[in-house]
Amino acid sequence: AYTDDAQGYAVALAFTSWTDAGPAATYAATISPIAAYEPGAFYKRELPCLLAVLAQVDLGEVSCVVVDGYVTLGAEERPGLGQHLYEALGGRVPVVGVAKTRFAGVAPQVVPVLRGQSQNPLYVTSVGLPVSEAAGVVASMHGDYRFPTLLKLLDDLTKRAV
Repeated sequence: AYTDDAQGYAVALAFTSWTDAGPAATYAATISPIAAYEPGAFYKRELPCLLAVLAQVDLGEVSCVVVDGYVTLGAEERPGLGQHLYEALGGRVPVVGVAKTRFAGVAPQVVPVLRGQSQNPLYVTSVGLPVSEAAGVVASMHGDYRFPTLLKLLDDLTKRAV
């Protein structure tokens, strides 16, 4: 999330099982200044925020990072936020991207996941973990609705901060 004064705010939730209803820990970071919005290079604005909040976490204890967005983009599989994060972490931690909206030109590396009674899928991508496995764990996450409980909480906490 971003404020009007060029600050970024990131939140991370730690959990022990994909089916957890609540976080084991919550981390937050404020970043200033942040990069200006650049079409086609969203990661330049988001990545520093994610790295700042993940700096508080022992990555040796992390089996996967979930991001709001795509790992790869389009049929040519251009690096998205998730791929840039994976590379910034030295490829040590798998990254799963969960997007609420379909990216134009989405290719076979994207798995749509229907949850609850919703007919609108979440779009799952991954690196360091087979995308079919990533889609399975997103489908198994706690919650009766389209958006898993923990991801909804994360979204709410991030928006509340700005």
